[in-house]
Amino acid sequence: MGLREEKKQATRSALAWAAIRLIVERGYDRVLVEDIAKEAGVSPRTFNNYFGSKAEAVASRHLDRVVRVADSLRQRPAGEPLWDALTHAVLEQLKPGPEVTAHPVPDREAWVAGLRRMMEVPAIQAETLRAGADAESAIAAAVAERTGTDPATDLYPNLVAATVLAAHNVASQSFLATTQGIGPLITDALRQIAAGLPPPHRS
Repeated sequence: MGLREEKKQATRSALAWAAIRLIVERGYDRVLVEDIAKEAGVSPRTFNNYFGSKAEAVASRHLDRVVRVADSLRQRPAGEPLWDALTHAVLEQLKPGPEVTAHPVPDREAWVAGLRRMMEVPAIQAETLRAGADAESAIAAAVAERTGTDPATDLYPNLVAATVLAAHNVASQSFLATTQGIGPLITDALRQIAAGLPPPHRS
């Protein structure tokens, strides 16, 4: 990625993170595009160059992360087992970027409560579903390259991609409902999938 693309990606990430932080703190209807742009240090026009709405900005964070997961998967060692490679690729993209470290989240309880409210907004739900479809295609393409399959005709890469995103969604829901970190939850979800989802042992 060239310097110009890196700057564009940094601006996109800053806008998305600003949108999420402000909406979590204030509520969706109390945040304007102008607020998000100001928080990210750019003009409203710049915001509109990247996103068509506040909801799209929020959903873009998940999409961009998954696209980077696909890129990371392509860089994993060829002989590494697929699910190990996927786990490493996913965890690598959970590391906070500079936009997050510069503006860390408040206390966890308030943050999680705000996230729950944000994800109940119909516009954000719709954009998240749309972004999820694009994200699934990105993962499927990377899996297909690694396994010598064709996402247009073979079930396998698409099943893997859908499963990875399902694991991410379930882990995210558990994160919102428990005190566990998202990293361990996703690791455990992918580990169970790699093991064939055996029934849990009950004492």
